[in-house]
Amino acid sequence: MKTIQTTKSKIVFLSTFPPTQCGIATYTQDTIKGITSVFGKSINCEICELVNFPKAPTQAFTLNTENREEYAKVAKEINNDDLVKLVHIQHEFGLFGGEYGDYLLEFLNAIKKPVTFTFHSVIQKPNDKLRMFVRLLLSYSNSVFVMTNQSEEILINDYGIQKEFITCVPHGTHVVIYETPAQAKQRFNIEDRKVLSTFGLLGEGKNIETGLKAMPEIIKNTPNVLYLIIGKTHPNLIKYGVDEYRNKLEAIVENLNLKDNVRFINEYLDTDELLNYLKATDVYLFTSKDPNQAVSGTFSYAMSCACPIVASKIPHTVEVLTSDSGILVDIGDADQFAQATIKLLSDDNLREEMGENAFRKTRASSWENVAIIHMNTYTQLIENPTAIEFDYPEIQLMHVKKMTTDLGIIQFSKISIPDISSGYTLDDNARALVALCMHYKLTNDKDDLPYILIYVDFIDRCQKETGNFINYVDQDNREHIEQNAEVNLEDSNARAIWALGSVISIKDILPENIVNKASVCFEKSLKWAETIQSPRSIGFATKGLYLYNCAIPNLYVSAIINKLNAKLVSNYEIHNTADWKWFENYLTYGNGILPESMLYAYLVTSKPIYKRIALESLDFLLSKMFTSNGFKVISNNGWYHKGGQPEQFGEQPIDVSYIIQTLNAFYNAFKNPLYKEHMKTAFNWFLGKNHLNQIMYNPVSGGGYDGLEKENVNLNQGAESTVCYLTARLIMENFKDAECKVIDLVKTKADLIINS
Repeated sequence: MKTIQTTKSKIVFLSTFPPTQCGIATYTQDTIKGITSVFGKSINCEICELVNFPKAPTQAFTLNTENREEYAKVAKEINNDDLVKLVHIQHEFGLFGGEYGDYLLEFLNAIKKPVTFTFHSVIQKPNDKLRMFVRLLLSYSNSVFVMTNQSEEILINDYGIQKEFITCVPHGTHVVIYETPAQAKQRFNIEDRKVLSTFGLLGEGKNIETGLKAMPEIIKNTPNVLYLIIGKTHPNLIKYGVDEYRNKLEAIVENLNLKDNVRFINEYLDTDELLNYLKATDVYLFTSKDPNQAVSGTFSYAMSCACPIVASKIPHTVEVLTSDSGILVDIGDADQFAQATIKLLSDDNLREEMGENAFRKTRASSWENVAIIHMNTYTQLIENPTAIEFDYPEIQLMHVKKMTTDLGIIQFSKISIPDISSGYTLDDNARALVALCMHYKLTNDKDDLPYILIYVDFIDRCQKETGNFINYVDQDNREHIEQNAEVNLEDSNARAIWALGSVISIKDILPENIVNKASVCFEKSLKWAETIQSPRSIGFATKGLYLYNCAIPNLYVSAIINKLNAKLVSNYEIHNTADWKWFENYLTYGNGILPESMLYAYLVTSKPIYKRIALESLDFLLSKMFTSNGFKVISNNGWYHKGGQPEQFGEQPIDVSYIIQTLNAFYNAFKNPLYKEHMKTAFNWFLGKNHLNQIMYNPVSGGGYDGLEKENVNLNQGAESTVCYLTARLIMENFKDAECKVIDLVKTKADLIINS
């Protein structure tokens, strides 16, 4: 079998690595998974495994850290691989042989590749020898990652390291689907218990005995409490098959009569099962007794699973655990642990609020976001770096389906939990119908059909005898007259026409009953469609009319397209000036639909004025969104007014999705490669190329985050943002390969009239 040679750049990690059971091994594995999931088509990550005895190699490189001669030898092996562009050393003093691990200098003196470090320990107030050794290490790289602001400050103040050499990256966390402990407990049949937990490789430093000594007082207040102690004892602590530390803990359980309230889970759990236990936890007890512990992965994971936390004061917890997400107590103080835990167990609302706050705070530290921070630093260290491109995540419908009931797709969610009280809107169900039609056209997945039918039925349910639609239905399937009267319904009604046109455009592959129902609704809406006045409503309706007309050519539909877009031309002629080529005196949301509408009018009528305005207005819009400073979404904080300056932040997924849809339509018509490049640039906004360097979707469920603010991502995953992300992702599917190709929305006659 022929081996395919890769030319991807490589990063080599010097680290312990699973199956070795230690925190740094797991950290490195998760870091690599994050980098691979985000940048795997551009970068290969390899391991130089650190071992303390000779062993058969299982990784690309192996270094016996107790053999001083091997350091230079392994460095030379790495030097011989031209694809290796960077060496990333996971540094802990005890990992390497010699005083302070100074055998590592042999490697650094021999390595010819750029080097960076992650310091897992940053010791305060070092003696002169330690200070000089750390400075010497960094002289080989001038680059180091640390995981807390305090560690950064110690390096600057105690070691004299320049701030620009330091990258502060939080300890990574796994993306999970948010759920309440009550939901998560069902997996373990512990619904009737209040659950405390602690996890990790057990050892004296974990100080589990403090949590156990707090239990008698906690049980008095909460008799049904269950304390889960999750994890095996650190293998280095088991001597001759004797697990002294666990025996000590079990003796405490026996002496304090805690057998019914303490459960040891003496396993090294896989990540998913561990995260499920954490999601089932009412209060997480972080009992570590090491005052110099710079960072704790177990603490980070607990926060990321929405655990309210009672934590002993170490640098990491003091920096991160604010009073809105947990309670700090003195190291080893069982009474303080007991009282703090009782306070949380006694207040369901407080626990829920703290858990949600903890969850929100740790989304920025997902392994995907950590990978982006790493790559931003790597590209500054690598000489002549090859192009680093984002990978496209798997297309995932889990959250869309979770948000959908038999009636339709629910409007809002609280993080990832659908908020049924928010009801249903025509807007959202129309958008969902468009996306599911695209997915079905791409995949022919029969599981899509029930959802397509649900959304068509919802639109049918909302249609009035006059052909137009109501927009809002509550959770009890009742119309809300007030909301349906107050809201400008033209946009939502026009989106319904777009969605119905999307169904009819793929009529040849859909069941007849779905197509017939959509056709009846569509034809009934045409008389109303002639009366549309609002520019964006004209755009949405035109898109649906165009899709219909491509599938079933119809002179009446073509005439409506011409009539509506003549109104848009009038708008354009009124508002456009030499430096403002637009249909209104402001840019608001979904702007791409306006030049897109002009494009469809041109493709149907061949009128040159539609083509000219389509291209002029698109060029103007692109000039405002694709600048020398990168891609910027039109902010919803006051919008962008003619003669003014663009507002900052307040960026919405709907606008990113719409510009991608518009560029896709224009590329299909005119084959301009710049449109393809702009589509990729815009989609990278979802993947983390934004001012916060954070992903804008949940990679587990496919939920889309509701917005990008100045300092945070809005983690709620409502219908609009989720469907807009899905729509953009579907359009970009054929960009996964190096030879890019966009997905045609429909077959058009563009090729016949492209040179008109």
